[in-house]
Amino acid sequence: MSSREVCDLLAERGMPLSLTTVITGLQRLTRKGVLLRHPGRSRRTWLFRPAQSPAERIADLMGDALAGAIDREAALLQFAGNLDDEDLDVLRSALEDQK
Repeated sequence: MSSREVCDLLAERGMPLSLTTVITGLQRLTRKGVLLRHPGRSRRTWLFRPAQSPAERIADLMGDALAGAIDREAALLQFAGNLDDEDLDVLRSALEDQK
């Protein structure tokens, strides 16, 4: 997605920003490793895409939150206690696959 496309999408969603502001934000996210940048069709165009899939990003955020917990066991138990049966089945299956 080009910086112009990002700018247009933000405007459609009620967040109009100048193109230079969007470009600055995209550059900062690229430096932080959140986005990847590659050349577009023209020499002056850069295209941006997420460095991780949404699932990978969420997993990293969950790992960061757990790493910051004073009591990891309590945090895990609280998290598991908030899951519905379907999510618990997915988690159980994933844990079985790890064995």
